[in-house]
Amino acid sequence: MTDDVVRRINDFLAGFARRRAERTVELPGGFAVFDDRFAGSWSNNQVFVDRADADPAALPGLVDEVMGDRPFRVVSVLDGEFGDACVEPFERAGYRHSTYLVMLHTGPVPAAADGRTVEEVDLEALRPPLAASWRTALPQADEEVVRLLVDRRVATLRGAEHVHFLGARAENGEVAAWTDLYLEPAAGTAQIEDLMTAEDHRRQGHADAVLAAALHRAAAADCGTRFLIAESDDWPRTWYARRGFEVIAHSHGFERT
Repeated sequence: MTDDVVRRINDFLAGFARRRAERTVELPGGFAVFDDRFAGSWSNNQVFVDRADADPAALPGLVDEVMGDRPFRVVSVLDGEFGDACVEPFERAGYRHSTYLVMLHTGPVPAAADGRTVEEVDLEALRPPLAASWRTALPQADEEVVRLLVDRRVATLRGAEHVHFLGARAENGEVAAWTDLYLEPAAGTAQIEDLMTAEDHRRQGHADAVLAAALHRAAAADCGTRFLIAESDDWPRTWYARRGFEVIAHSHGFERT
């Protein structure tokens, strides 16, 4: 059963990447996605390896070939076991390696937190807290880079059948916490992505409210496979575990500049 769920999730992730892209290029074992509107965005211009039928030793060369003169290389290997075999070739080629956890929601759908209202928010409402979070994460980035990192979210809207930006507001009306919710009811699959809280509004329960609302919506859409991706070495994975998410698989990311 777990293998079937992991396969369904990986199919969802690959399909999302293809639909979000402006164009794709096929290569052995996977495909590359490109969006020239956001040419400097790593997540919008990268290689996905979604099949375990390529030669791990050959992949770094294939990535160089397909990415051409772009100044960065980003590779996502969705199959955890195949990705294990890719670590040595990519590290030998100068890539940094990260491991990601696929976490499935196995607990009950929680009750709405504190009676707070969680609503759909548009990109303009998200722009101020998103920009502020990127300035904190990338203090060396100029305003043009910050603008690109915010604006690239428009491409996300075509990634799934239903894409929702959900947010909880603070008393002053600012969006205090937010997340993306991607729904594919026909496949029974939902992804929760980029759950964040603005720095000035942390530890006030906003993220719990947003997560609860996302899980409610996913369940109401008959999406029994509700998942998220967490970094293996960062604290949110334990926060999610306390809220009913269980690690069922892992994937790999490789980056080089």
